[in-house]
Amino acid sequence: MTPRLLRTAVATALALGALGLTQPARAASSDGVHTVRVPDGDPRERSLAPRTSEPFSLIGITWDDPDAALNGTAQVRTRSRESGAWSAWRPLETDARTPEAGPERDRPGVRGGTQPLWTGPSDGFQVRVSGARLPAGLRVELVDPEAGSGAVHTAVVEPDAVGPDVAVPVAGPLAAGRPVVTSRSAWGADESLVKDPPTYTGNTKAMFVHHTAGTNAYACSQSASIVRGVFLYHVKSNGWNDIGYHFLVDKCGTVFEGRAGGIDKPVLGAHAYGFNTATSSVSVLGDYSTAATNAAVRASVAKVAAWKLGLYGINPAGTVVLTSGADNGKYKLGQKGTFYRISGHRDGYPTACPGQNLYNDLPKIRTLAASAAELAAPAAEPPGLLDGDENEDVAEGVLGR
Repeated sequence: MTPRLLRTAVATALALGALGLTQPARAASSDGVHTVRVPDGDPRERSLAPRTSEPFSLIGITWDDPDAALNGTAQVRTRSRESGAWSAWRPLETDARTPEAGPERDRPGVRGGTQPLWTGPSDGFQVRVSGARLPAGLRVELVDPEAGSGAVHTAVVEPDAVGPDVAVPVAGPLAAGRPVVTSRSAWGADESLVKDPPTYTGNTKAMFVHHTAGTNAYACSQSASIVRGVFLYHVKSNGWNDIGYHFLVDKCGTVFEGRAGGIDKPVLGAHAYGFNTATSSVSVLGDYSTAATNAAVRASVAKVAAWKLGLYGINPAGTVVLTSGADNGKYKLGQKGTFYRISGHRDGYPTACPGQNLYNDLPKIRTLAASAAELAAPAAEPPGLLDGDENEDVAEGVLGR
């Protein structure tokens, strides 16, 4: 390097340092996900100074041990690519957990992680993490869902062909109308990233309602990008085989197909640690700890739940006893609990999800779902009762935990 070029490089580095901006050292990139390692050091506090990065629209933090919890706080600031303005510090929800059963449990490369945060188009970030003892291998995940994305349209998802050993439910007397769903191909899922076939469970007994957290300041035209971002984060950052949720709903009420395998099939998800088996899930895009829901969100969640549960003749306003498949901080392995057929994530796991406002709306959603069911025959499960041989377990659970 010539003396003149050397002086220019040094001057540029000093200028970036004066602005509090540093280039990410050796950021790794794969399929739209860039990673930046957080250096080891203080076991209680770690941080990265403000820095310029590759383009991203969704951010999260992961760590090496998928069974380790981040018992503390993780916060990020990001810089808008459009305005160059820095956001305020925003918290990341730290409750993402590895599936407790199934092939994904022992997949190589599975990592613990926070929930991802949608930031919109960004090109800079800053991170600070603190806790009693931070997990090893902290890594910032920068997701660019526009890498290779295509056009998006709305379509009704048709049933997928499955093997003869997969039980396909026959709609019972409480069957509701099938909702319109934006398919995986329509929102731009890169199926080459899904390496293993889906796993199926015996049936679907309940629906867990989630929120993705992050921001509510998105346009519904961006919803497909958010879904792609969550998909990439779950697959490339968490190391899961596919997106964890079965369905996603945006604030305009558009329903998106989540995990592959057939929306009318009992696909094992990765959404409620301890209660993934025999349950389905719908996650609303946004943070409903801070925002209120609207009629479109409530109606779409209700339609999805009524249709999915109706495939098994289940009254969506009823209850069910479920058995925990893991020690998850709220339930012990093997502990039984009584749940509403449409429950919030917090009912089965120690989390704020799906946010207090959405959680408060679950009674309305159950009522809407029950109204959507086609009561063509007397209900086998009146609201508030358990079905069949599960009655003996009522005393072992508490509703609304």
